[in-house]
Amino acid sequence: MNGKATNSTSNPPDPASQLTFQDHNRDVMGLTHVYPVVSRRAGGVSVGINLNTNNACNWACVYCQVPQLKRGNAPDIRMEVLKDELSLMLNALLQGDFLQKHVPEPLRTFQDIAFSGNGEPTSSPQFEEAVRAVIEALKIHHLTGKIKLVLITNGSHALEPTVQRAMTLMSGANGEVWFKLDRGREEDVWHINRIHLNPAMILRRLSAAAAHCPTWVQTCMTSWDGKPPSDPEVQAYLDLMAAALEQGTPLRGVLLYSLARPSLQPDAHRIGSLPLEWLEALGKRIVQMGLPVRITP
Repeated sequence: MNGKATNSTSNPPDPASQLTFQDHNRDVMGLTHVYPVVSRRAGGVSVGINLNTNNACNWACVYCQVPQLKRGNAPDIRMEVLKDELSLMLNALLQGDFLQKHVPEPLRTFQDIAFSGNGEPTSSPQFEEAVRAVIEALKIHHLTGKIKLVLITNGSHALEPTVQRAMTLMSGANGEVWFKLDRGREEDVWHINRIHLNPAMILRRLSAAAAHCPTWVQTCMTSWDGKPPSDPEVQAYLDLMAAALEQGTPLRGVLLYSLARPSLQPDAHRIGSLPLEWLEALGKRIVQMGLPVRITP
């Protein structure tokens, strides 16, 4: 079940203020920690929670759309501000005319609240507190079990007890984890995500996430200098997925996608979106491993 606005507006929507897949305008509400977007993968409106207001992340993926991205962790935040902003956003969606004003008609459904933002959300020391605050807001607005609660993460803090507690809380609140896994070899991970990370550690973190909350692997595939990922690169990725399944990691499936919006990182000119046919061919190989695949080109 999806959350839907109850009131309509007599004024026609302003095209300049419309949210689209290509333009995730996070300033449409003028808030600090809470922002609405139209999400391809969610299939409607997703309310984002941004704990990384300093544009800092411990990874630096070549396809990242965060402006002026820098290395680091999330700053301390004022939790009362987050709570007030989330209440305002939910009221606008459920009782106001936000959907009519800002969302194309076929996508006027409220699908999820997602911890995403401008960096790795689990790098915040207040991540568990923020999860509790969102779950409480879902109860107050009678949304528990009606929409998804999503954590979009690179998994770098998945072994920490406080993050695991938060994921367990999410699991009990219709939550799921979208775990970034773009490549399978250490050199390929560095090439795309700009982080030194060996396959064994990826598997440990992925297993930890899946043990505490329903988990999807989230994979972004792009071209590089006009060419798709090489056969050895793709095979190493598939081998890592197979290794996760062999060790019993209970994955829900794979969210496979390519670029919809331009990267704002130094190598942006070298990457591009892959055609649907290429993604579908990879998707078939993943399905043959026994995993469902959702493709958004």
